[in-house]
Amino acid sequence: MVVKTLPPVEDLDIDAVKYDRTILQAPHFTGYALKISTWLLESRLFGNIIISSMLRANKFTELLSETEIPDAPMLTPEFSAQAYVEPGVKTVGESSSPMERVEVALSCLPSNFNKRSDIPFKYWCIRDYAKAYRLRSITPSDVAEHLISAIEDSQCRDLPLGLFISLDAEDIRKQAAESTRRFDEGNPLSVLDGVFMAVKDEIDCLPYGTRGGTTWFHKVRDVKKDAVCVARLRSCGIIFIGKTNQHELGSGTTGLNPHYGPARNPHDPRRYTGGSSAGSAALVACGLCPAALGTDGGGSVRIPSALCGIVGLKSTHGRISLEGVLELGWTVEVVSPMAGSVEDLMLVYAAMLGSQPGDVSVSKPTLPSFPILENSQHDLDIMKAIGSITFGKYTQWFEDVSNPELLEVYEHIIEQFKETYGIKVKEVVLPELDAMRRAHTVTIGSEIATAINTYYLQGKRKSLSYEIRNTVALFRSFRSTDYVTAQRVRRRSMLYHMEAFKSVDVIVTPTTPMTAPVIPKSAVTKIGESNLVFSGDLMRFTLAPNFLGFPAITVPVGFDSEGLPVGLQFIGRPWSEATLIRLAAAAENLCASRKRRPAVFYDLLKAS
Repeated sequence: MVVKTLPPVEDLDIDAVKYDRTILQAPHFTGYALKISTWLLESRLFGNIIISSMLRANKFTELLSETEIPDAPMLTPEFSAQAYVEPGVKTVGESSSPMERVEVALSCLPSNFNKRSDIPFKYWCIRDYAKAYRLRSITPSDVAEHLISAIEDSQCRDLPLGLFISLDAEDIRKQAAESTRRFDEGNPLSVLDGVFMAVKDEIDCLPYGTRGGTTWFHKVRDVKKDAVCVARLRSCGIIFIGKTNQHELGSGTTGLNPHYGPARNPHDPRRYTGGSSAGSAALVACGLCPAALGTDGGGSVRIPSALCGIVGLKSTHGRISLEGVLELGWTVEVVSPMAGSVEDLMLVYAAMLGSQPGDVSVSKPTLPSFPILENSQHDLDIMKAIGSITFGKYTQWFEDVSNPELLEVYEHIIEQFKETYGIKVKEVVLPELDAMRRAHTVTIGSEIATAINTYYLQGKRKSLSYEIRNTVALFRSFRSTDYVTAQRVRRRSMLYHMEAFKSVDVIVTPTTPMTAPVIPKSAVTKIGESNLVFSGDLMRFTLAPNFLGFPAITVPVGFDSEGLPVGLQFIGRPWSEATLIRLAAAAENLCASRKRRPAVFYDLLKAS
């Protein structure tokens, strides 16, 4: 066996680095072929042979067994508090209440919202709901009835949207009645009072069990209280409407769940939403909620947000508490807000942020802050704050998209940033991206396999879908030495990215290399679909922030020739959420005249 030795990071010749991406090799299975493949992978006779062959074909064996890595493992993202102060922001303490943080975030928003006349389509935002409630033109109870009817309609369509796993209409009505009473008494809890949200089925939210997209997790794990993030939002008056559909165990990127049906894209219900936070993205995109919660372990919030044309934030590792969220990826996963607009995303983020004792496995974060987005007396300051930013662009990576027409959309928005704000774009090089992708797979796969191992051995394996059984068979093949090797790669990747951040403020990439693909008819069965190549392709640009703990945001910046949304991603330094939100808001403004109404859209405030 020939062993390759990687050079120390400091000795690597950056000028000699070439972008390299292994073309994933794995069969696409649906129907009975998928059932047969599962039987083979789980058999003692054939499973090890097939998996060993797959790992070698995709260069996992080369990295894990045939490469000497001269670096200590980094078992979780490690970084210090940021050394610079983000300009044009308002800072809050983590010990402040959710309502206090929301008030600060609200003060950062432009006062003249909804005034532009050149926007062909705009989602109703949180402030629209708050204004309608204050003016008594509609009540939360009225909206609840519109919402319940719309959800019923979404499931009666020829192609049901497949938004929910758990829903209780009477609980929605009860919460809405309490909010209506508070408005009648003139005592709303915050600007979020009476706003409807849903949460991914990995997040504890009473009165529902947490299934994680399975048929059984809620039976072996009691939910006795809300997740911390849900409790914080509920304290601000948020009305929670149920648990959204997701890829089972968060272990896929299409959003197809054979147990509950596929979540469908409101821009074209024949197409995938992306996943794994599929139902949350579709729910926001079709207008049923201004915002929703998802979890993101490899792009699971940003991928469906991009494919559905909404905004999704992945915060710095440790910024938001994971207490009360299914533990399926300890070192890579975060709970994240998704919204129809940047301002709504910021308000929800303000309410839910903050670590808990024992949450943070990295150095203590800097105090959270919110960007002052726009105000007449501060316009020049805002222009300067954005104009001082330097984009880092790794061109060979950036251009590795499946549909070349997407590059026209990306280049156009970058040119708009340069022309409008004077933003500078600098070429960066990020070595060993392919090794990082494989190391991320080993990391999240090992953590998922460990999280469900007890249940798996107790016979729950056969209750999982065939796709997830195939995926878990692969994940269970990883050894402890493989996991440690992956963490050595993590340290190298961290050093490469932090070196890039010495000369740039933000790394800009596509969010996904393609727009939403069509759902194969053969996949919409109780058997489902396994397409590892497609899942890997969708994560091409999104996994680095999870593996390294960086914040990242996706914002819609246009559409392809078929009218499908295109998302742009900004990756920031640790703790730089305010900078990313500012850039996303700027991109949203630059692209406002290109907004399009989804093919399936419910106007819940129309009656007001």
